[in-house]
Amino acid sequence: MRLSRYYVPTLKEDPAEAEVVSHKLLMRAGMIRKLTSGIYTYLPLGLRALNKVAGILREEMNRAGAVEILMPSVQPGDLWKETGRWDFYGKELLRIKDRHDRDYCLGPTHEEVVTDLVRGEIKSYKQLPINLYQIQTKFRDEIRPRFGLMRGREFVMKDAYSFDKDEAGAEASYRAMFEAYTKAFQRLGLKFRAVQADSGAIGGDFSHEFMVLAATGEDTIAVCRDAKCGFAANLEKAKVNKPAGDCACAAACPALETVSTPGTHTVEEVCAFLRIEPKALIKTLLFDADGKAVAALVRGDRQLNEVKFKNLLKCNDLKLADEAQVRAWTGAPVGFAGPVGLKVEGVYADHELCCATDWVAGANAADAHVKHLSLGRDAKVAAFADLRVIEPTDPCPECGGPIDFTKGIEVGHVFKLGLKYSKAMQTTFLDENGKEQLMIMGCYGIGVSRIVASAIEQNNDDKGPIFPPSIAPFEVSLLSLGAKEPEVLDKAAELYEELRGMGVDVLYDDRDERPGVKFNDADLMGFPMQLVLGGKGLKAGIIEAKDRKTGERKELPLAGFGEAFAAWRKEIWRSWGLE
Repeated sequence: MRLSRYYVPTLKEDPAEAEVVSHKLLMRAGMIRKLTSGIYTYLPLGLRALNKVAGILREEMNRAGAVEILMPSVQPGDLWKETGRWDFYGKELLRIKDRHDRDYCLGPTHEEVVTDLVRGEIKSYKQLPINLYQIQTKFRDEIRPRFGLMRGREFVMKDAYSFDKDEAGAEASYRAMFEAYTKAFQRLGLKFRAVQADSGAIGGDFSHEFMVLAATGEDTIAVCRDAKCGFAANLEKAKVNKPAGDCACAAACPALETVSTPGTHTVEEVCAFLRIEPKALIKTLLFDADGKAVAALVRGDRQLNEVKFKNLLKCNDLKLADEAQVRAWTGAPVGFAGPVGLKVEGVYADHELCCATDWVAGANAADAHVKHLSLGRDAKVAAFADLRVIEPTDPCPECGGPIDFTKGIEVGHVFKLGLKYSKAMQTTFLDENGKEQLMIMGCYGIGVSRIVASAIEQNNDDKGPIFPPSIAPFEVSLLSLGAKEPEVLDKAAELYEELRGMGVDVLYDDRDERPGVKFNDADLMGFPMQLVLGGKGLKAGIIEAKDRKTGERKELPLAGFGEAFAAWRKEIWRSWGLE
């Protein structure tokens, strides 16, 4: 493609609205433009990158045995009401009505639609297993869309859904998709980790997230330092093992004592007033769980993991109690809640609290706390469980070794859904004995547009993005610097045609612009390889080749250019871990 005939509206300055690197560079490089909040138009370069990512994913899905379909983006509300997600999904689900006042939604995901499709088509175990996938635009009405393609309202997603007759088949389907994702991310040229994850609103009992590693990532990942162990999990999912030893919560301690603690609402204030360490205090957190009053107890120096607590309760909606609820349940203002005599339907404690006694906690009275609290003697705990956020000082929950925290961007998620949707929508088949059985499902999603942004977050410098060769809009920028020298233009045009004949994606900058403008635009577009031909090079019989990632330059001979370029191109791909 000749740049003089292409549409690449680059910008010299960062857009004021852009917050993260990928958003700034996608806008500046002329790859996307904002239509409205969280919704973008893909310009030619951005669309080429998007299509290359989609192409790799499509190849790996097909290789793994999945079959491509395309489902409607507008979905009947009745399907979502069947599964109970019409109300549970919340305001991110964009609900609309047709002229007959019937409920519809703009699809954020397609579990209901694909399950409805399969229940009407698959009747026998002989038709299973089956895995259907699509690459399609989704919509989620984010309350605060930000970061460009990283967290928009409209986005492109690859989603696949497997249906199996038994658990063994479901496990095989899950493993096939896990391996396909691993191969796909390797081919994308990205540094990534597959981590244990919570299933969230999709549901299911087992899942992994695929994280692109980047310092700007929103998610924190706990990773075992021992590569042989292989443990990696996001903070929502990372378990914390109970400390070794017998339960000590019922061990003898002095009698419970109420002490005055005026104006001490926070852990820091209480500890300073009573001259104790935060680890000697129990923090009592009150929640509304599907309309029920519950409490979670963690040590004063720990943070409650609300996802773990929600999963323990198996509730749909978990909200921190408001001030009125706190007063009703404790008889005191915020900051003085404790487990003794608490008026809630269940008190749940982190299992670390079972390993000691003689605690300090709120007294459920204004300006008061209790000392010498024994959970076994003075409180009624419904259950001890892993409820806290893992910390860098905690041991690996699988091998006991040290762990590290790193940042990542979630770009893929694989779920074992089990019977969640097939049961709700009565998606059955007849087994070998003619008996009706529910299908076992899996769900596998990848954010196609998010991968484009994540690649930039992981690979960039002060001049622009640096795309891996496999997903760059073009592999090569070819620059001719002899706008006034016909022989340079003729040779550049000849090389352009030769590269195209070799099957190379090349963007030929044939514009009548100053060399500085061409160099800056080539860097800003982020193609991994640059070829520069000027008058001096032509006379010397060479063309300059630049590796965009390292900045290294070398001279390729014009005589025998094709062979020399092919060898250099192979070096560049291998430097990205690609073949």
